[in-house]
Amino acid sequence: MVNWDQLKTIIWLRWRLTRNMWMRQGGFGAVIAALVAFAAYALGAASFVGALLGGMALGHATAFVVWAIWCGVTVAFLFLWMIGLAQEIQRSETIDLQRLMHLPVALGQIFVINYLASHLAFSIMIFVPAMMGLAIGLTISRGSAMLLLIPLFLSMVFMITAWTYCLRGWLATLMSNPRRRRNVVMVIVFTFILLGQGPNLYINVFHGFQGHGASVTGLKMQRQHEGQDAALKDKFVQLQSVQKFIPPLWLPLGAQALAGGSVLPALFGTFGCFVIGALGLSRSYRGTVRFYRGESGGKVASRAQPIRKPAGVAAPAAAGSSFMELRLPVVPEQSAALALATFRSLLRAPEVKMAWGASIIVPLIIGVSILFRRDLKIPEAASPFVATGAVLFSVFMLVQFFSNQFGFDRDAFRSLILSSADRKFILLGKNLACFPVGAGFGVILLALFSVRLQLSSLVVLATLLQLGALLLMAGVVGNMLSILAPYRIQPGTMKPTKMPGLAMVVLMFSHLLFPFAMAPVFLAPLAELLWRTAGWPEAVPVNLILSMGLLGLVALVYWQTLGPLGRLLQRRETRILGIVTVEVE
Repeated sequence: MVNWDQLKTIIWLRWRLTRNMWMRQGGFGAVIAALVAFAAYALGAASFVGALLGGMALGHATAFVVWAIWCGVTVAFLFLWMIGLAQEIQRSETIDLQRLMHLPVALGQIFVINYLASHLAFSIMIFVPAMMGLAIGLTISRGSAMLLLIPLFLSMVFMITAWTYCLRGWLATLMSNPRRRRNVVMVIVFTFILLGQGPNLYINVFHGFQGHGASVTGLKMQRQHEGQDAALKDKFVQLQSVQKFIPPLWLPLGAQALAGGSVLPALFGTFGCFVIGALGLSRSYRGTVRFYRGESGGKVASRAQPIRKPAGVAAPAAAGSSFMELRLPVVPEQSAALALATFRSLLRAPEVKMAWGASIIVPLIIGVSILFRRDLKIPEAASPFVATGAVLFSVFMLVQFFSNQFGFDRDAFRSLILSSADRKFILLGKNLACFPVGAGFGVILLALFSVRLQLSSLVVLATLLQLGALLLMAGVVGNMLSILAPYRIQPGTMKPTKMPGLAMVVLMFSHLLFPFAMAPVFLAPLAELLWRTAGWPEAVPVNLILSMGLLGLVALVYWQTLGPLGRLLQRRETRILGIVTVEVE
């Protein structure tokens, strides 16, 4: 039975924690939270109204059209849901069960609250009102039988969310072992990325290679199009036969059957999705309780026997200790030590490895899908701009690291405050830890583009200089943002911990304005294009000369800003310490 007094107390506790969080952020944070909530509700209402009107306009549409629309809505919902799952692999509980285990409360109620709180996702807030509006619109235009779409799509959403919650709980249990955690996170994220981009690669790359070099005209081209249409129809027929065995696709199958006058597929689909979802939710609850009771997996950890070592025998040096003893030429010793320590720390953090891997895989997939199209036609004059855009995109993928260089330190930031190092050398060391990653990603993309577009050596060299200028510009802007608007990153994920309103706004605008702030790198290839258009001597490497000048100018600006930004860091370091070390509840 439900204990209503306990339930009201738990809900009040959750509201009180949220209210305290808003009060810590000040009035500005509360305003931002209210605006975000209003925008989410407005977007959900707009999707409901648009889908309602669209459903009312499908009164005379065929059953195949109804199936295609619901299939598109379902696939779009699943795609956005997978993106959200990839961003936050490990489950984040709204109310931590471990803190309430010693109290006489019903854990099932807390579990249900945490499960319902997990529905506060962008895909749910957009697609659930849209599905509701589409179902009501079809009911108005086609009859009351279409009302069965409402329990059908609700059961489908329940099934997806229940098994997603179960998956996140299982991953939380699995990643409780730090040795397995890094590999598990990376493999899962990369799998989601490859699954999401698989159709794109197949259509634009592999399928394009199959038809490469086939030049047909006239009657042959017409026959080829007819064959493609027939093959497309066969694929639709195969998809409709296969979707009976894919539970999320029971929704478009039930919509098609309802449009054709049959209600049994919708009823069976609703019952099947509900049963599958109930199984996933019950399994998630049992796994959660076992995890918090220390009974995960039903195995009792064996007590390890200490290894006795003879007295006087020194322990061997840790593997990889020579890495921390490296000396970077020209770099001050304090900055070099901090750069090596930060780089090693980032390499050991699973969330950083996950983000770095995604930062290189996503550009590679997008670059391959664009470059290796059989109908790719890029003018020679536009090739330098494409190369510059590629390295710019590689740096853009690392904005989160440049703009929040102290958020990953958490409690380790105390060591930086207590150290006697000059604060400008601390900023330099932090930047040096991020530069190799950005440079490596940019070089890989540039090599890919140079081979496909057959770039000249002068263009490649100029683009490398532009990459250096981009990294220095990102360092200057990132140092300022890291000092003025830091935020804490949860261990094990890339999710910020209850970001203040100001930090949220700054992060959003830094991502939006980043391409405009880095736009000066395009001046060099633009100047060379104008030079050649004017008919002046082509032997003058304008792009290379201006890229060298830009790199020197940005390097001078970067070095001159280290001192003032270091003094600003010293004035605000206690404020930064309070933000990155204190986890807001």
